[in-house]
Amino acid sequence: MRFNVYQVSRKGGRPKNEDRMGYCYTRSAGLFALADGMGGHPEGEVASQLALQTLSALFQRDAKPTLKDPLRFLQDAVMAGHQQLLRYATDRGLMDTPRTTVVACVLQGTSAYWAHCGDSRLYLVRGDKLLARTRDHSYSELQGALAQSGQPLPGDAHRYNRNVLFTCLGSPGKPVVDTSGPMVLQAGDRLMLCSDGLWGAVSDEAIVQTLGARTVSDAVPDLAEQALRSAGSKSDNVTVLAVEWEGAEPHAAPPVVHTRALGDEVFASTIQASLAAGEVPAEELDDAEIERSIREINEAIKRSSHKKP
Repeated sequence: MRFNVYQVSRKGGRPKNEDRMGYCYTRSAGLFALADGMGGHPEGEVASQLALQTLSALFQRDAKPTLKDPLRFLQDAVMAGHQQLLRYATDRGLMDTPRTTVVACVLQGTSAYWAHCGDSRLYLVRGDKLLARTRDHSYSELQGALAQSGQPLPGDAHRYNRNVLFTCLGSPGKPVVDTSGPMVLQAGDRLMLCSDGLWGAVSDEAIVQTLGARTVSDAVPDLAEQALRSAGSKSDNVTVLAVEWEGAEPHAAPPVVHTRALGDEVFASTIQASLAAGEVPAEELDDAEIERSIREINEAIKRSSHKKP
């Protein structure tokens, strides 16, 4: 595989950053994931971190170097993340379970597969066209979908704020996990994962225009800045991870990741996966650590882009 990738996470106007994102890959498959810890519940930053650690650990276990069934993997891995959150809360005797949204995408062969729970989104852009976007698990999106099909809303839906989520990881009930794919990719296609801090402040039209017209290393920070300016002092955490499939060669449009030189058992990840679920010290998840990790990841990608594949 060959892909360009870039990621940014900004705290915005919130006291701390509860978003997490990252990616991992073998020679023949890649996993890209983003989670947004939910406010109003304890330890949102732990929830998002545990969800991504679980996805990464299962990808490392199952991608040898490809996944037998990418959609089944995504469904099972997201549900495993949910179970890890329940276990974390039980082990610590918490009155409430940490909760998070999640969106994850597998690139394998020439196709993309994705899954999501909550309102963290995936966008697939080809040229200046939006080919696909996840639909939030909110009453707002549900109302729109039912209206298009001519069906009425459930009787209790009108009691809720239209932007309230009806599912997430860590919830008491079984999470709703939607999956899509395979979607056959073309060279130059862009996939973007983002938290609601981005799409809540920047329109889909602006996202498609920016992502389709610029390299991901230019588009991602620009979109984050647009979101922060638009939302002002009330900005949510803004986190964006974008991938250009089969992008230009390194000398033309860095940063580029090549995987064909990797062995069958080689696994690379930007997601911290060394800590077992339930053993995540909250003090290691502060904003400075997040920002430093992101800088190191992006610098490493830039350096690798100048090496011959």
